[in-house]
Amino acid sequence: MPTFEKNSAMNVLITGASRGLGKCIAEHFAAEGANLILCSRSMQQTIGWQQQLITKYGISVSAFDVDMRDVERVKAFAGEILTAGMDVDILVNNAGSYVPGSVWNEPDGQLEEMLQVNLLSAYHLTRAIVPSMIARKSGHIFNMASIASFMAYPNGGSYSISKYALAGFSKNLREELKTHQVKVTTIYPGAAYTPSWEGAGIPAERFMKPDDVANMIVASSKLSLQACVEEIILRPQLGDI
Repeated sequence: MPTFEKNSAMNVLITGASRGLGKCIAEHFAAEGANLILCSRSMQQTIGWQQQLITKYGISVSAFDVDMRDVERVKAFAGEILTAGMDVDILVNNAGSYVPGSVWNEPDGQLEEMLQVNLLSAYHLTRAIVPSMIARKSGHIFNMASIASFMAYPNGGSYSISKYALAGFSKNLREELKTHQVKVTTIYPGAAYTPSWEGAGIPAERFMKPDDVANMIVASSKLSLQACVEEIILRPQLGDI
């Protein structure tokens, strides 16, 4: 089990943090002096990068290998954090997966898989973490939805369905938590150039940069207690890909 180090800096929990948007978001919060609690299925492969963040920014990094499709593992992960007495100030539900397909002919079980990764992982982790936020009357939850959350497109299939569901979860959560002084922000990013797009044959300049998404999340986390950015929609300048 990773060793937790407590200090006065805010604690940011990010799922799917070993690559892509999650890794970029972690770097941006580290630059702000935040302590990081990171998880993915392959965090052990990023130990060198974690040490770089610790050395460069003087923060603490606690990393866990967690398969967010495994409900019991997600609950156990949350339990480890809470047992260690770590107050999560910001939760970024970033973990997600895309599998192409059409509703009418995609393999049996694809909808269940997409819901497990893209919706239920955020649902169960949030349910475990948010009571402590409510008790402190502070906290901010960011849910990584997608342009696919409100715009169907060919070959989107169960992925799009799961992202629609995540958007619904996030909207409902916002209404439930506003009187508890816990903020909820839904992010709807279009295509950002991450490793998942490498080899697609599309020029990198056609995409947004991961930094664009991370900058918006960090900026939204800095507002006064009286303000909440409910939704962030980001698209490539030339439109969706």
